[in-house]
Amino acid sequence: MPTMIHATHVVLVTLYVLTLSLLTVYGIHRYVQVYLYYKHMAKRPQPAGKFDKLPLVTVQLPMYNELYVAERIIEATCRIKYPAELLQVQVLDDSTDESADIARVACERMRELGHNVEYVHRTNRLGYKAGALENGLKTATGEFVLIFDADFVPPADILTRSLDYFTDPNVGCVQSRWGHLNRDQSLLTRCQAIFLDGHFMIEHTARNCSGRFINFNGTAGIWRKKAIEDSGGWQHDTLTEDMDLSYRAQIRGWNFIFLPHMVSPAELPPEIAAFKQQQHRWTKGSVQTAVKLLPSIMRAPLPLIVKTEAFFHLTSTAVYIPAVILTLILYPTWYLSDGAHLFYENSAVLALLVASFFGLLTCSAGTFYMVSQQSIGRSGFKTFLMIPLLMALGTGISVINGLAVLEGLFGRKDTEFVRTPKYGSSPNGSTQAALWKHRAGRFRKKQDFLPFVEVLFGIYLLASAAFAIHTSVALGTVPFLLIFSTGYLYVGILTIHSRWMSTHAKTPPATIAEPQSLAA
Repeated sequence: MPTMIHATHVVLVTLYVLTLSLLTVYGIHRYVQVYLYYKHMAKRPQPAGKFDKLPLVTVQLPMYNELYVAERIIEATCRIKYPAELLQVQVLDDSTDESADIARVACERMRELGHNVEYVHRTNRLGYKAGALENGLKTATGEFVLIFDADFVPPADILTRSLDYFTDPNVGCVQSRWGHLNRDQSLLTRCQAIFLDGHFMIEHTARNCSGRFINFNGTAGIWRKKAIEDSGGWQHDTLTEDMDLSYRAQIRGWNFIFLPHMVSPAELPPEIAAFKQQQHRWTKGSVQTAVKLLPSIMRAPLPLIVKTEAFFHLTSTAVYIPAVILTLILYPTWYLSDGAHLFYENSAVLALLVASFFGLLTCSAGTFYMVSQQSIGRSGFKTFLMIPLLMALGTGISVINGLAVLEGLFGRKDTEFVRTPKYGSSPNGSTQAALWKHRAGRFRKKQDFLPFVEVLFGIYLLASAAFAIHTSVALGTVPFLLIFSTGYLYVGILTIHSRWMSTHAKTPPATIAEPQSLAA
């Protein structure tokens, strides 16, 4: 028995060090991004000139069963400040429900008001969003293509503030920053907003201003039509067609520009099931893109810093697997190590592991998100108080995202684009989602067992924390065990509760079904 315990201990310590080392590398990369952000934050992209003659622009609005937001996005798009004769709006609608009629009627009303609005309805979803965008290009008259998902509210001045960057003939895409209509609606939406702010303000700024590649985020950006065509067009062999095309275009030599002060507001998923579904799609798609393009990137005649950053960018979601492993072996490793007096007798090892663990899970994430919030004028101290919650939520979604990594790596090819449901959140954070829980059942993931796995993980970690306190062994792991446990339990229980509500909720009155309109 002692031999078996010793062998188990060796395996756990080895696995612990390997997973921690891998996660530490990506934690250090976050520090590098913060450094690059501070180094280049004063650099604001400037257009090379101004268009003497305004070009034709096409706005593409891909949508699928967008009952609550179809009318809003169409109306808001038609309020964009640009000569009507130079602006074509394409509503690329693959809807199979009553929202198709809502969108069609809205298009007809906008045409009566003098707007050039084309309603394109497909009878199949071949290629999903990528297929809809590619199909729209066949009749697109614009030299430039502005894309907005249905949950966005396009700023009226987005073309007047963004289009002149294309006076540089090498610019292929200009990306604006996402804003958040319902940031303060709930704890979940506040955490999502901070996650996305970190991606845009730190990652995008650091990469773009330092000459590294960035990605078009699928919406709230303008493409040069020629750049899309030159790079092979929209392809639907990954779930992140935006990232795929972005890298193919930049390998071809097209430049991208990120405008951090051009904000395009959008709705955050207000329900945990929708958030997990979105994260699963993004994670699987980024892994698929890494498998597809990393070999080409590494062979391309690109600077080493560009290749290195591309590697970290495209593989960053792979850390969800070691993250799950680390949370599960954390306490057993330290418990057995304390029993074997490994860490007591090797103070240098203890200091290294504690410093790495603390630096990885607290300091790097804390620094990254605090800087991002300060950069947009929000309180760094309030963000600091949110760090444990951000860690907990990030841990809670690691099971479904870890599964997405495996699907992306090992060739599960059912790349169905499962849309994130939108409910028409307003600027004050209100939403119809609470009245429409019965619709949540439409968006359930196939992995129905995962919420119960998440709850089991949470109970296991909570029990480990209680045992550590009771035995006074490996007490240093208790704060992390409690954070991880909270994350798994929050995500798992909330998902189960949401599904139960969707099954048992009564259908609301028909009068509530009317979509919200900005014209009201």
